[in-house]
Amino acid sequence: MKAWQFNGTHKPFTRVEIDEPTAGPGKVVVDVKAAGLCHSDVGILEDEKWLAFTKVPIVPGHETAGVISEVGEGVTEWQVGDRVAVWPMLGPFGYGVNGGWEARAEAETEQLVRIPEGLSFEKAAAATDAGMTSAGAVFGKGEVKAGMKVGIIGFGGLGQIGARLAHLEGAEVYVAEVKEDVWETAKAQGAVKVAKSITEFKDDNLDVIIDFAGFGTTTNEAIQTVKFQGKVVLVGMGRLEATIDTNPMILGQVTLVGSNGGSKDDIAMVMKWMASGELEPTITMIDFEEIADGVKMLEEGKVTGRLVAKVAD
Repeated sequence: MKAWQFNGTHKPFTRVEIDEPTAGPGKVVVDVKAAGLCHSDVGILEDEKWLAFTKVPIVPGHETAGVISEVGEGVTEWQVGDRVAVWPMLGPFGYGVNGGWEARAEAETEQLVRIPEGLSFEKAAAATDAGMTSAGAVFGKGEVKAGMKVGIIGFGGLGQIGARLAHLEGAEVYVAEVKEDVWETAKAQGAVKVAKSITEFKDDNLDVIIDFAGFGTTTNEAIQTVKFQGKVVLVGMGRLEATIDTNPMILGQVTLVGSNGGSKDDIAMVMKWMASGELEPTITMIDFEEIADGVKMLEEGKVTGRLVAKVAD
């Protein structure tokens, strides 16, 4: 069957033929219907640090949704025909084991999350990483509650979901986004203020700032902006290194924490909000054959919202 393959840093993803997987004991095979792309897929091509936990060669794709086509020995709670999303934290999916950039993917039953009735595969795929990671950062590490003032850096694939989830929870949301063409969308999704830099909200006394960009300068600006004894949550991996101004961090007693991924419950919650219509993330669709081009689009900043590749029916 056809798959996209990662062959090492500074080498392009290639379209290859690989053996079809079979469902081992306690596992299933999922016919992939949609698979997402994100900036980490750009990162593994550019930065050797990703090789610490990425096998070579490997089929990437950590945002996967599809239909179970085969169940292995001992699997009783799932059956052929079930619509599922794949929790990527085990494996990790697309890094340590083959992911969803292939026609059929093997997954552990512990990774499966049932897709709600009426929810598209494209949105379900976006929920497995953009949704899960956003929820994990906002409600997990950020501990956001109703009434809090929350800064969101980056209104892209993750930030738009994080901002909306915080708003739905009853928080007051402030968005920093360099692309002015999405400012009105951010306001429509609940942001009370939008600006190019988080530093423009210095006087708004933000309780928590969640950096979905992670370009180093963005994290440093968050530390300079958050309120006294506030918290900064770093999610984005735009750069794997940052220079931090320790003076405002120490004097302001700022807590800086990293957030990576989330739980199956986070995915289920996000899909529930999506199915209800309250959460409508912007998704840019491409064909599965265009994945390499899609990664280039991400690298050049030409993607609005979340990028998802759909398998033709």
